[in-house]
Amino acid sequence: MRGENTDGRREVQLGPHTIQTHGVRLARNHLHDWVVLILLAAVVIALHFAPPFSRFVGKGVLYSVLITAVVTTVVKNAVGRPRPDFFWRCFPDGKQLYDQVTGDVICHGEKSFLKDGRKSFPSGHTSWSFAGLGFLSLYLSGKIKVFDRQGHVAKLCIMILPLLIASLVGISRIDDYRHHWEDVFAGGLLGWGPYAYFHMLEELQVANSHNAESQQSVCGHHVELSRQHNSRTSRNDLEAGRV
Repeated sequence: MRGENTDGRREVQLGPHTIQTHGVRLARNHLHDWVVLILLAAVVIALHFAPPFSRFVGKGVLYSVLITAVVTTVVKNAVGRPRPDFFWRCFPDGKQLYDQVTGDVICHGEKSFLKDGRKSFPSGHTSWSFAGLGFLSLYLSGKIKVFDRQGHVAKLCIMILPLLIASLVGISRIDDYRHHWEDVFAGGLLGWGPYAYFHMLEELQVANSHNAESQQSVCGHHVELSRQHNSRTSRNDLEAGRV
């Protein structure tokens, strides 16, 4: 509490600050983080008890979305590009305010809106949509065998439908004046990034395993030839009376 002395000076009186009050305030400020952490823990536990096939699909979606979310959040905070509607976030009433001494612009909007207004690049909605719906598109293409060279257009339409929905999400962010088109384009690439990385990693592992198997087969063939040669030489020596 603050009080005033007889001479006009303010007297500051500090109230009781305990660990309990600070803990409650800290928990309230980070309530969203705790909810996300609890949900992720529940997903991991559910995947542990899921069947092997469902567990594999669930992990694929989980890794794709989590990696996309982490990369998107890091890039957003690092770049800090203003959104297209940043002016109205800074001046909600449409009136521009300037400092009378320095002439700098004074933003009088809410701090939370201003902070979110500098997270335009890349688009989080687009990256999440392409991460989840892109995985769904690839999953459907494998289940209904789109690329079996049978010419079924209906299967191709089913596979493209999730990608179309993800594209519409990105277009809606531009129409709502929340992102630039570059933000949406980069978000789509980030959504496909984890799949491209893991697909390339899987191909490299398969190629390395094939190379190792071929080398082992070649080495085994050479060992077998050397054994046959040695046995044939010892047999010839035995017949010639050298042994």
